[in-house]
Amino acid sequence: MDERRGQPLARDAMAYVLAGGRGSRLKELTDTRAKPAVYFGGKSRIIDFALSNALNSGIRRIGVATQYKAHSLIRHLQRGWNFLRPERNESFDILPASQRISEFQWYEGTADAVYQNIDIIEDIAPEYMVILAGDHIYKMDYEIMLRQHVDSGADVTVACMEVPRMEAVAFGVMHVDANDRIVDFVEKPADPPAIPGQPDVALASLGIYVFHTRTLIEELRRDAADPNSSRDFGKDIIPHLVKGAKAVAHRFSASCVRSPEEPAAYWRDVGTVDAYWEANIDLTDVVPQLDLYDREWPLWTYAELTPPAKFVHDEEGRRGQAVSSLISGDCIISGASIHRSLVSTGTRARSFSSLDEAVVLPYCKIGRGARLSRVVIDRGVVIPDGLVVGEDADLDARRFRRTDKGVCLITQPMIDALG
Repeated sequence: MDERRGQPLARDAMAYVLAGGRGSRLKELTDTRAKPAVYFGGKSRIIDFALSNALNSGIRRIGVATQYKAHSLIRHLQRGWNFLRPERNESFDILPASQRISEFQWYEGTADAVYQNIDIIEDIAPEYMVILAGDHIYKMDYEIMLRQHVDSGADVTVACMEVPRMEAVAFGVMHVDANDRIVDFVEKPADPPAIPGQPDVALASLGIYVFHTRTLIEELRRDAADPNSSRDFGKDIIPHLVKGAKAVAHRFSASCVRSPEEPAAYWRDVGTVDAYWEANIDLTDVVPQLDLYDREWPLWTYAELTPPAKFVHDEEGRRGQAVSSLISGDCIISGASIHRSLVSTGTRARSFSSLDEAVVLPYCKIGRGARLSRVVIDRGVVIPDGLVVGEDADLDARRFRRTDKGVCLITQPMIDALG
């Protein structure tokens, strides 16, 4: 609690979510939507995790910067996140690149996406800024990170996750001293620096930052005046503060929210088709690593009004059934067999079809007698009767987007091309 006011620091904070990312490694899944708007877990979107963390942490002033193919993201935010009320000193702002600085200038980088909205931030006047990426899956109490930031007297606090040292080659790595003060920041190093006393462990940046607002604004203005800057937090802002100010690492394990059912701290970048498929399929485990059923830390989202899922036909070989699967509302499983799959809202699966380790996005139709395994099916895809995927690797690769791990991404244009 803040000794001056007797209230959490989150009440004096604004969460600023960077949600303009292209997400090109998700291939066709981001052809029509930004990565933060990609569906996850049956009825949610990826961005709901960062937003829910902010809300559950007590932050009531939130801004979301959008850019790439933002329509479905903005529509989702308007429908699902419009309950914050200005009369309660709450706010929710959607911030597309609106050319405030120049009539021709889109957001040039993550730092520029905040800089172009300094006037809005100054109008809201929060004491602290929590800068978040909108495209990761995790549960975290930002109040704990805010408290560390204030208690340590840091100019910037960077959330980091402990990872095996040689796995850190894919991250920005924080080199810290014995007190977790950051002494160097290295982007995707070939030989990552270890944590003092832990030679096999490194601290990887999660792209979550806490600033005093005045410090952030000063730093953004300085960076905007630098013609050599790429206008990016990870490449420009953080390294500059590491060299000339006090930057401190915050360990994700200290603020990760875990229910009694969750065995370990959970954070995923579902930035590839394989990682996306794995994270969704993991939810079907008896005790999944990520607990979506935790009422103490709910996942807020736009909840469509739907009838319950329905399972029909009870004949041998034509039985509507699902085992080790998540089936969302408004799904009708009509004589189909589903195993270890995640089926999103409004899907229809017809008789004699089967799904095995399938991630099905909303409003798909699975044709009669189709057999699909290890697939991701994009929203609204109509699977033809009798289509078989997952049994002939060469044939799959010619027709669909097949990953190195044998997962097939199926979109409607791919189906249409089958003739």
